[in-house]
Amino acid sequence: MTWLLAVQAGAALYMTGVIWMCQIAHYPLFAEVGDGMPAYQRRNRVRTTYVVGPAMLAELVAAAVLLVSRPEAIPAWAAWLGIALVAIAWGVTILLSVPAHERLSARYDAAALARLVRTNWIRTAAWTGHGALALWMLVVAA
Repeated sequence: MTWLLAVQAGAALYMTGVIWMCQIAHYPLFAEVGDGMPAYQRRNRVRTTYVVGPAMLAELVAAAVLLVSRPEAIPAWAAWLGIALVAIAWGVTILLSVPAHERLSARYDAAALARLVRTNWIRTAAWTGHGALALWMLVVAA
């Protein structure tokens, strides 16, 4: 079961790095794109999916499996907190981030971009928290 904890920690820490890069550099730089935003955004969404899709899926599956099959050293609350943090990240992605990206795919919209940057802090906090928790679980179970 340690391998599953390693998968979860690896995926969560990978996503933590990606989300901080998006929060601090990538999303704020969208403002520099201007009128080319729709074409840029469409290409960005496809390429970003290749970068984050596998890690997000691996993190979700690992966190879900740990709910039903976890090492004895891992308390139940940790597994539940882990899946809750993943659910927050996914929920914000689906409910807030994707609509903002869709809006930006249609045209440059300063309000949509500001909303994307502002609400992305929720994902940043969730992935950072899950990364730390997943690393803790890996250490505790070792």
